[in-house]
Amino acid sequence: MINQDYLKDLIAKAYYEDVGSGDYTSLACIPENVRGDAFLLVKEPGILAGVEVAERVLLFYDDTAKINITIKDGETVNSGDIAFYVNAKKQKLLQAERTLLNFMQRMSGIATVTKQYTEAIKNYKAKVLDTRKTTPCLRLIEKEAVRIGGGVNHRIGLYDMIMIKDNHIDFAGGIENAIKKVIDYNKQHNLNLRIEIEVRDMDELEQVLIFGGINRIMLDNFTIEDTIKAVSMISGKYETESSGGITLSNIRDYAACNVDYISVGALTHNIKSLDLSLKASE
Repeated sequence: MINQDYLKDLIAKAYYEDVGSGDYTSLACIPENVRGDAFLLVKEPGILAGVEVAERVLLFYDDTAKINITIKDGETVNSGDIAFYVNAKKQKLLQAERTLLNFMQRMSGIATVTKQYTEAIKNYKAKVLDTRKTTPCLRLIEKEAVRIGGGVNHRIGLYDMIMIKDNHIDFAGGIENAIKKVIDYNKQHNLNLRIEIEVRDMDELEQVLIFGGINRIMLDNFTIEDTIKAVSMISGKYETESSGGITLSNIRDYAACNVDYISVGALTHNIKSLDLSLKASE
């Protein structure tokens, strides 16, 4: 569930970005307090996401709005389905339309793609993870869409997990130095954060296994053959994660290597929005 204070603030920013000093077209064409009905029309198959966000948007624009949700977040939809009906002031419906659709279309697109990835490996133990490759200031929205689509949220930001990536290793002077420094920092600041480290090849993996002190190993851009070898070497001592170059065509092959997690940046940074439309009922 999205933090409600975050969502309220986000909708307020979207309102002022779009409406600004006034929606002069609607103000000119529609009397202020005249009410009307509308519905959310699905125009292509997919996984619906953002219904709860849309409800919050409508109530932000018009706190007298009455919404009847007919399809919930996470449900499969087809062209012609109606996700919800709403009765509200016509001016406010027109003002809310684009913001509502921008959230829902993107969230539904993310949920739809995530569902495709999770379905592809449903017979394996691996879980599909998202990444930090998100739209600035929309991260919680996009990660919620991943969750709705059946994926698992990885870290939300830089603050809720320690992840030692290639640049950290290079800047710190090597794997051993990097691990030692984050362990010491964790203890000194009473953080108790889980530690993940990225390895780029078998040599780096061997160094990590010798030193230890971490919770998860990310196998970055490993081939299928090297992933199989790496999982065998790790032998369950640490969690494993495949990352880099993961697509729908190869994710099943990586899952078959018996990794615990597979992270897919494309879930949030390379998606097609689902086609939705808000239609007046009269």
